[in-house]
Amino acid sequence: MKKSFLTSLASCLVILSTLVTVNAVLPHQTDSSGSSVAGQVDTSSAIVQFLGHPLSTAGNTRPSRGSKINFNSPGVGSYRAQLAQARNTFKKWLQANAPTAKVTSEYDISLNAVAVQLNGVSLDTLRKGPGVASAEYVNLYQLCTSDPDLGLIQAVEAWQIGGGPATAGQDVKVAMIDSGIDINHPCFSDAGYPSRQQLGDKRFTNNKVIAAKVFNKDAAKAGYTPAAIQVHGTHTAGTVACNYNTPAIVSGVAIPFGVSGVAPRALLGNYNVFPANVESARDQDLLDALEAAYADGFDVANMSLGGTAKTKHDALMNAVNHLDKANMVVAVAAGNAGPGYGTVQSPGAAARALTAGASTVPHFIGAPITAGGATVAAATGDFATVSANLTATLSVLVDNGTLSQACSALSVDLTGKIALISRGTCSFSTKIRDAQAAGAVAAIVVNNIVGDPVAMGQDGTTNQPTIPAYMVGVADEGTLVAADGTSVTIGAAQQYFQTLNADIMADFSGQGPTLDFRIKPDAVAPGVNVLSSIPVVNCGGDPCWAFFAGTSMATPHLAGSAAVIHGLFPNWSAAQVRSAIVNTADRNVLRDFAAGAPEQDILVAGAGRENLLSAATAAVTLDPVSVNFGSVPVMSGTTTKIAVILSNVSGKSATFSVAVAPGDSSVLYFISAPTVITLAAGQSAVVSVGMTAAKGGALGAHQSLLTVTANGSEVAHAGVLAWLK
Repeated sequence: MKKSFLTSLASCLVILSTLVTVNAVLPHQTDSSGSSVAGQVDTSSAIVQFLGHPLSTAGNTRPSRGSKINFNSPGVGSYRAQLAQARNTFKKWLQANAPTAKVTSEYDISLNAVAVQLNGVSLDTLRKGPGVASAEYVNLYQLCTSDPDLGLIQAVEAWQIGGGPATAGQDVKVAMIDSGIDINHPCFSDAGYPSRQQLGDKRFTNNKVIAAKVFNKDAAKAGYTPAAIQVHGTHTAGTVACNYNTPAIVSGVAIPFGVSGVAPRALLGNYNVFPANVESARDQDLLDALEAAYADGFDVANMSLGGTAKTKHDALMNAVNHLDKANMVVAVAAGNAGPGYGTVQSPGAAARALTAGASTVPHFIGAPITAGGATVAAATGDFATVSANLTATLSVLVDNGTLSQACSALSVDLTGKIALISRGTCSFSTKIRDAQAAGAVAAIVVNNIVGDPVAMGQDGTTNQPTIPAYMVGVADEGTLVAADGTSVTIGAAQQYFQTLNADIMADFSGQGPTLDFRIKPDAVAPGVNVLSSIPVVNCGGDPCWAFFAGTSMATPHLAGSAAVIHGLFPNWSAAQVRSAIVNTADRNVLRDFAAGAPEQDILVAGAGRENLLSAATAAVTLDPVSVNFGSVPVMSGTTTKIAVILSNVSGKSATFSVAVAPGDSSVLYFISAPTVITLAAGQSAVVSVGMTAAKGGALGAHQSLLTVTANGSEVAHAGVLAWLK
């Protein structure tokens, strides 16, 4: 993989070292529209879930707030034996009624379930087994591919609450369920870390990355190890916990700040579900990894991946929900199938997942273009760049009064000129090839959405163009159009550019509602132009760094934030940690990608862009983190109430006022009395949020906002949603 500005997206990412059509690790963008991966299942295997709770949710084994399951207690041992006996009953039934089917994995922590190799047996047959609640094909999942991003979320300020970067996330364990972590990268040096127990394959562990295990059905046969062959896992791990102030160089350009993870003193676990060049992980692999991470004592799990969301029988979503109840925070990508309602993916659609949408970080590596006395910043990508400064006449191509997209053969003679064209409709390869065929010596493509330019990717076709090509931001279009017919210069020297294009929603970020009409994502985090570590095997030198984009990159910001909050408040439940992050997010800073207008649609932005300082100083937590009335029949005239648990975590007695925006003529929202609540430190109360749907109201989403104030200032907010059908 080229060590450069990698700011593209595809669907939820499959990691590869070079660009292929859809399956790429944050490949450079090949066109203006992006793409999405269709749902994929492994019809040779199934997850069978049984009646009865797993250890994480059973009444006599579920841990109390701030603790984990005690696997050594007699009660847990006894119930675990009961679950095993029930699974054995099913296995005996299977042997008698479907002898070709084989149980390949068993689960009792996050799910009461088994994985089955079908060998021709139908799902309907499995559903007839004793104690079976559901049987579904195994789903396939792909990876969803001071420092400006830390400044955006006020991480540095939050660190000071616990003693600064030397203690941020200290000893909190974060499991990276990903493609491995390169412990040779300075981000993961264990210098200064105390000696501690290391788990799994110790060739890939140290005193910072304390576990390394591989999960894949072919691991033993293929000789897979936890080694970080692909780039994705090392990048996401760096965002979570790269050591503080690590120097970085990208494409020969020194980055003018030291890179740090959100929780620089956190400990990491390498739970590799994408070993070697494996492109897709199965439910079974991910469940194995989740259960192992929980059993190994990890506090937070990061899942920068996604697949097609299913209904209540989605095993992975159920597992995420159950582990949250057992006090493991699971941060998950919303997926890169956006824009558009209903594009959030599994397991990010899980109700108790900490689900991340993506927004921009305002920096990139690129080249300067000088035109008419002004200099604009241009992004490079997979296409050629100039080896020496290139000065030539700029030719602005126009179709019907607007900048041409150059998606068909050009009639104009561009011999010796630099072509200025627009992004859109066709692939970058097509438009640059058309400019070259008309004689252009270089091409400049103007972005068609707000924000920084992206790194353009080739489309994989033969006969790729060979002329240098760059992208500039849409804000620079006027400067370049005004230079039509004059000499412009494309600089050869790469530079680090920092811009003002922060907090723009990524056009690929998955949106709600979920299949059961709940709000997702929960919060947005930096996920475009995120600078982090990559393994040495993927570049020409060590250490290696790259700018990546995707909800994959946003998710570890939330996971790292969860580690910081857990470190500050170790007795909080996972639900409280999630709430502190979600319900204090900045909701008035995000902009839409199309025109830069304020983005306050809760199905796009959730509660807003996370603010770690606000989370670390939260006065209250809410459970659930959003209020979801689901699908409401349009002619029902229904009145429904949902209980929200409000907990005072301010450390002192306080009085809180609760309100909800009333909605509209189709849906009326209200708070049942009392609306003013006084709570002692640590005390909780139930707030009843109500909804009345008018008969014959407008179909679709009806959004509102629940707010909690103290002394006249907002201390928390939560999205409210009803969907009329």
